[in-house]
Amino acid sequence: MRFTSATTSDGVVERDFTLGEITGVLWSPEAGSPHAPLVLMGHGGGQHKKTPALLARAHHAVTTHGFTVAAIDAPGHGDRPRTAEDDQARADLRQAMMDGDTEAVASVSVRYGISLAERAVPEWQATLDALQRLPEIGPEVSIGYGGGITLGTGIGIPLTAAEPRIAAAIFGGGFVVHDGLLEAAKRITVPVQFLLPWDDQHVGRQSALGLFDAFASAEKTLHANPGDHRTIRWTGVDDGFLARHLTPA
Repeated sequence: MRFTSATTSDGVVERDFTLGEITGVLWSPEAGSPHAPLVLMGHGGGQHKKTPALLARAHHAVTTHGFTVAAIDAPGHGDRPRTAEDDQARADLRQAMMDGDTEAVASVSVRYGISLAERAVPEWQATLDALQRLPEIGPEVSIGYGGGITLGTGIGIPLTAAEPRIAAAIFGGGFVVHDGLLEAAKRITVPVQFLLPWDDQHVGRQSALGLFDAFASAEKTLHANPGDHRTIRWTGVDDGFLARHLTPA
């Protein structure tokens, strides 16, 4: 892991890093204690690791709970180069949305989402390995997955299912659920908080409800709020969810 820049604002230290082809960012308290809980945050489809919404959630987690937060660009997103597959999938998805073809939107979303998850899960695990080698984080740190909406959930669910280091997770709707995602959800037993945009114009809420039902977690909570595909609201969300599960009593 190589840090390429560092800035400090409002008590939050922001450090950009690269790990091979992976581009990421690490936020931490300016005056925080070492070995604070680490939260991994995923971004939405077509977005990147520093979108305003993700940035706001990261700063809130750092300043309110003292967490360290990490985010990386998904393959073909943000500062990473796109492959021909990435460009074609984006073009197909845009066209399907313009045509109002919900079946085509679903087909492209599933195909591309599976491909991205297959590439991104090993990258997140490699990033986590590298972060835990940093002295201020360490191998014993508590780890959560937070703020993973749409693509962040499409990647975050298989990651959480495969990664025993993740102790709690926040996911969200806004994407087409497929059989592979349902099978991964069935392997997740850690506490889960799930956000659902009730009026998503591209994805029926029943698929998201089925995904929530598939989680094997003894503790899981569904938060549904009015909103379309791009306006997922955090109203009424349990802000202490990750702190409760990641911070020692």
